[in-house]
Amino acid sequence: MNSDINASRFAEISLRKAAIVAGLGLLIMAILAPIANFGVLQKLIVPGDATITASNIMASARLFRIGILCFLIVAILDVIVAWGLYVLLKPVNTSLSLLAAWFRVVYAAIFAVALGNLFTVVQILSEDAYLKAFETNQVYAQVMLSLDAFKNAWDLGLVLFGIHLLVLGYLAFQSGYVPRFLGILVVIAGLGYLTDGFGKFLSPNYSVTISMFTFIGEALLTFWLLWRGYKGFDKELTSKESLIFGYSN
Repeated sequence: MNSDINASRFAEISLRKAAIVAGLGLLIMAILAPIANFGVLQKLIVPGDATITASNIMASARLFRIGILCFLIVAILDVIVAWGLYVLLKPVNTSLSLLAAWFRVVYAAIFAVALGNLFTVVQILSEDAYLKAFETNQVYAQVMLSLDAFKNAWDLGLVLFGIHLLVLGYLAFQSGYVPRFLGILVVIAGLGYLTDGFGKFLSPNYSVTISMFTFIGEALLTFWLLWRGYKGFDKELTSKESLIFGYSN
């Protein structure tokens, strides 16, 4: 009897830690990603103007490197969050929870590889070997090509991220311990990423960003994870569910 109680307590603590880790990871990502994207890339990159873009990056090389570092941390945190969410939703369906985690991990891997294009930009604009080997216009054109390659790879990864959110939202909806409305909002967020991703692939003139309006599910999930990690899950789980957690972790 005591062993069962201790196993249940250990499982409950593990579940709380998973929620806290995932919540903190998402919160830090929500801070770093906008800094890197809006505070660095969109501030320095001028679409269609390679000369001004290259000049901006050379004049703010340290800021550009900081942006890359922030993105790299985000990619690492994505893997950690994938683990936390896997542990959290494993009792609902182990296979689907693992599938959701893998989609996020693959997305993080694609994003990390895409960051190599930003490192290439730094090398091209900072090393004399490149600047002397090519004409100025060629150098600037290569910079824009690398920036476009980063963006295209990121867009591709976001399609996988959208699928991750679809599976995640379904698991949350079916869990019984995550609010169902939250699961629905996460699914909607996933649909937003899928719509934007496929829209960009199917139409070169696609300029709508639906995910900017459907991300609310991700934001609420972050705060719910932190709140639930603080409060614990003991009041939400039935004895049967507690046994499931005990045998699953």
